[in-house]
Amino acid sequence: MLKFGVVGAVAFVIDLGGYNLLVFGPDVLGLNEKPLTARIISATVSTLVAYVGNRMWTFRHRRNRQASHELALYLLFNVVAMVISVACLGISRYIFGLETPLADNVTNIFGIVLGTLFRFWSYRKWVFAGVLEEDQPEPAKADSAQLDPEVLDPAELDSSA
Repeated sequence: MLKFGVVGAVAFVIDLGGYNLLVFGPDVLGLNEKPLTARIISATVSTLVAYVGNRMWTFRHRRNRQASHELALYLLFNVVAMVISVACLGISRYIFGLETPLADNVTNIFGIVLGTLFRFWSYRKWVFAGVLEEDQPEPAKADSAQLDPEVLDPAELDSSA
């Protein structure tokens, strides 16, 4: 869970920083008046960064599906998480009329937290759902105590004859 948190923290900085740059920074891309589009862009970039981090570091110890299948599932669940986050921002901005940087950031953090909870659950359940390497069954080994006649109780030897 710690590795997931580190990857998430990096993605969080990219997501929230990217959003603030696109909406409240210089209007180079024309997104100052398009907060939902900016939210989608920043979430998409952070999702790609998080995928690489989660696949290569957080969940690398799990046997993974074919990479293309895993990526498709990953993207599906991230789209759901993005919808959660964008919906939070849309409600804040267009229903409650909250358009300040503080309101947007608080709303985005709330949406990111909800999306992160959903993603962590869905990644463990479906995306990186392979068997843990340490859970792999080891080949059966004969118990040495059963094979060593010096370890056996003499009464057991008599009863087996």
